[in-house]
Amino acid sequence: MTETDSTLARFAAVIGKQHVLTRTSETAAYLREWRGQFAGRARAVLRPGSTREVAEVVAICADQGLKIVPQSGNTGLVGGAVPQSDRQQVLLSLSRLNRIRALDAANDSMTVEAGCVLADLQQAAADAGRFFPLSLGAEGSCQIGGNLATNAGGLNVLRYGNTRDLVLGLEVVLADGSVWSALRGLRKDNRGYDLKQLFVGSEGTLGIITAAVLKLFPPLRQRYTALLALDDPASGLALARRLRADSGDNLTACELFPRFAMDIAVRHIDGCRDPFESPQPWYLLVELSSPAGGDWLESALQSALAQALDAGEIRDAVVASSLREAGDFWRIRENIPEAQTREGASIKHDISVAVSRIPELLARASRAVHRAEPALRICAFGHIGDGNLHFNLSQPTGADGAHFMTRQAEFNRMIHDIVDDMDGSFAAEHGIGRLKRDELVQRASSQETGMMRVIKQALDPQGLFNPGAVIADAQSDSS
Repeated sequence: MTETDSTLARFAAVIGKQHVLTRTSETAAYLREWRGQFAGRARAVLRPGSTREVAEVVAICADQGLKIVPQSGNTGLVGGAVPQSDRQQVLLSLSRLNRIRALDAANDSMTVEAGCVLADLQQAAADAGRFFPLSLGAEGSCQIGGNLATNAGGLNVLRYGNTRDLVLGLEVVLADGSVWSALRGLRKDNRGYDLKQLFVGSEGTLGIITAAVLKLFPPLRQRYTALLALDDPASGLALARRLRADSGDNLTACELFPRFAMDIAVRHIDGCRDPFESPQPWYLLVELSSPAGGDWLESALQSALAQALDAGEIRDAVVASSLREAGDFWRIRENIPEAQTREGASIKHDISVAVSRIPELLARASRAVHRAEPALRICAFGHIGDGNLHFNLSQPTGADGAHFMTRQAEFNRMIHDIVDDMDGSFAAEHGIGRLKRDELVQRASSQETGMMRVIKQALDPQGLFNPGAVIADAQSDSS
């Protein structure tokens, strides 16, 4: 028996032979990012079914010097959940860890495993008369372990925060195969360092999250959605401030997108239509919600919109009259990335600045890219309420898409230089993964990357976890 066969047999003894996948037909879907930009090889895809099995697999890998790439739903955008072209790696899928261990409605918390699909957690909370607010475009397939590992943002950050703000406790398998369990549903716990936050957002480089205690909230009893027509982004910021104040800070979502985004959504996505009679320069999609009863929130929305019209902050407004119409508005926003893909090649940026500086960012970045390529089309959209925009560039009409993509590094540098100058971030909500690892080294201070390396070395001295992702160590620099 070869060394490889012997190691695979050890894995099989722990998790079952049927969960040690080696055939290309079995492993292909795991070894390629869903967009196709990243792909790699692995000695095997391992599918453990419990925390104990994860721990035993990690212990075997530590003994054999095998690197481990953890993966949840494989819906990431920066290549952080697929292996490199290195047979000395195994991919560890957490999809079988999909149980809801406990739901404590009185404590507004639920304890869940890493492989639970986000939409299933939303439904479980609703079935218990509670609300779990994390909401992403990929919520029907992404898994909570990946959401935690990447500190996912999404549509409700303005009101409820990023994923890290929704975590009360974690269970994590460490690099020596031991399990750190801190599944406590406590909202106040000041016993030293907040260790769980080291692992949230670490993209599987420090440990493998196997379970978490998540915050729940009272169910929403009022929810109102409106699509607003604007002259410019500054008007959107003014309106957002007005809505937050007039609604008692019940503005849940606030999404900005330009005319170009509306055009391509209507052109390429079935069921998308512009509800306004004439084209508008900019659109703002807002949602107000509250767990309190009554219809006072609708009155607050109508009053704020009337004042905004008088103040010239909006050109027109359509308030959804039904859940179906609200869904139609959200269909436009959520399908902008798909519509842009169908429109042709695009260069994407996931950036953030202080909310107050979004108009400045858009103006500076737009001038810069149009100086470099006057015919390109800007698709800048996103979460204006929390300062995160997806400043995407679509190829000029009729241009060669492959040639346009050869300029990606040029445009990335241009946009990220502006973001740096504005004290912003070039990685707002999608993470670093492998796509932006070198950029992090270039743009973060040596002090920041130094601290990251110290933490990595302390928690993963062999460099077992997710080599080449986020911050390179000496062992993965050559990968």
